[in-house]
Amino acid sequence: MAMAKFLTLIGMIVMLGGCGSTPVETYASEKPVMEFDSFFNGALTGHAIVQDRNGKIIKRFVVHMVGEWNGDHGTLKEHFVYNDGEIQDRVWTIRKLADGSFVGTAPDIVGEAPGKSAGNAIQWKYVMKLDVSGHKINIAFDDWMFLVSDDLVINRSYMSKFGINVGQITISISKDKPLK
Repeated sequence: MAMAKFLTLIGMIVMLGGCGSTPVETYASEKPVMEFDSFFNGALTGHAIVQDRNGKIIKRFVVHMVGEWNGDHGTLKEHFVYNDGEIQDRVWTIRKLADGSFVGTAPDIVGEAPGKSAGNAIQWKYVMKLDVSGHKINIAFDDWMFLVSDDLVINRSYMSKFGINVGQITISISKDKPLK
């Protein structure tokens, strides 16, 4: 009986985790318009904080990115430097689809990462294999990117496991200025 109550509780938490999600189309009239392949083209730098489920900052990082596009196909190379000295690299392969949405893949992403844009917003959902204390675990990401100006995006990532919030990442991403 206790197990049935526990499973019912878990099921309710998972269902509630999916409630209240704002559709990206809510931002369709917002300006400036965010186009993934336009913003993520060239050199960019991001500064981030990682928070646990209670909001405590547990890590910080700087990420240097270079996006390159050839038609509707692109790559986004990311180089992360964490405050504890950890270094991590990721290369996304991205396809822009005819309807303006896009899909990405990377070695530590489970399957494909579909993304949609509307107005100044992009929502990108995916599952990432993360190394936690020497164990690989799958964490679901619900990424929200908002174009604030032509050269600045604020990225908020909500992380969950079994529909339960496990943390958040906030990144300020700016286009690198060319050297004169």
